[in-house]
Amino acid sequence: MGEEVVLLDFWPSPFGMRVRIALAEKGIKHEYKEEDLRNKSALLLQMNPVHKKIPVLIHNGKPICESLIQVQYIDEVWHDKSPLLPSDPYQRAIARFWADFVDKKIYDTGRKIWTTKGEEQEAAKKEFIESLKLLEGELGDKPYFAGENLGYLDVVLVPFYSWFYAYEKCGNFSIEEECPKLIAWAKRCLQKESVSKSLPDQEKVYGFVLQLKKVFGIE
Repeated sequence: MGEEVVLLDFWPSPFGMRVRIALAEKGIKHEYKEEDLRNKSALLLQMNPVHKKIPVLIHNGKPICESLIQVQYIDEVWHDKSPLLPSDPYQRAIARFWADFVDKKIYDTGRKIWTTKGEEQEAAKKEFIESLKLLEGELGDKPYFAGENLGYLDVVLVPFYSWFYAYEKCGNFSIEEECPKLIAWAKRCLQKESVSKSLPDQEKVYGFVLQLKKVFGIE
């Protein structure tokens, strides 16, 4: 069966990184198409007419949108290699709960760290660290959130590690000082080629954030 897999993406997107990791973990050959978000391609607008956002996974001509859904889809379609979601329904529900938490908390509070200053930024840093500490509690003493192997929640969260340096520089704080177990977990994930090849360099992401701050007039 011929498989045509295309990923429409933008290199600093933590959401796109999730899909890149999942595809790499499964060993799925795909075509990567970098999007210019200021000049979105006709293909992107055609494949995601509702949100008009990346990433978009196109499998045999059919689009799948939203990164959490894409990672689950990849896991279901290519289920014979490197399972990401647990087989137990309760454990699967827990993994989805925390993935939803990451989307609602980590992305938004992380963004506030580099888009605000003063009291607002301090509040964002506090909330960000509190959220990471909750995730540390869920990780416990396991090597990965899924246990002994990289799983769904690991794939969902680890892309944000590539943004941590930018958050630290913009917020003038140390995530490792506050959450050493989480940083050790991220470094463990990065030992996997599927992760290390899917995440951009932290300083490159910081450079991108500095560009955005200029564009938005944030000093």
